[in-house]
Amino acid sequence: QVQLVESGGGLVQPGGSLRLSCTASGMIFSFAAMAWYRQAAGNQRELVAAIDSVRNTNYVDSVKGRFTISRDNAKKTVYLQMNSLKPEDTAVYYCNTNRGSVDYWGQGTQVTVSS
Repeated sequence: QVQLVESGGGLVQPGGSLRLSCTASGMIFSFAAMAWYRQAAGNQRELVAAIDSVRNTNYVDSVKGRFTISRDNAKKTVYLQMNSLKPEDTAVYYCNTNRGSVDYWGQGTQVTVSS
């Protein structure tokens, strides 16, 4: 059974940085495309960044140049390094993978950007 466990969220001031981690189990991680989504209060969940098995990446325009997605296959972990954080980045961040047309999600980790 696929399980995704996120960590690393918290409260940070505008301009600050956070690194989110997502550790996977129950799957062959090195073959999997992984993604980070976020959902702000009252908004739909949106794709933030994705990375495939050969480390091609893509980002939503609003985070380009500020966020970096990466992966460590030995640790079965995907990361989201978030720099120059803005209040509009405040959201619950979710790790995601799709296996056999089934979406799997982590429990989410809250990121709050506020002074």
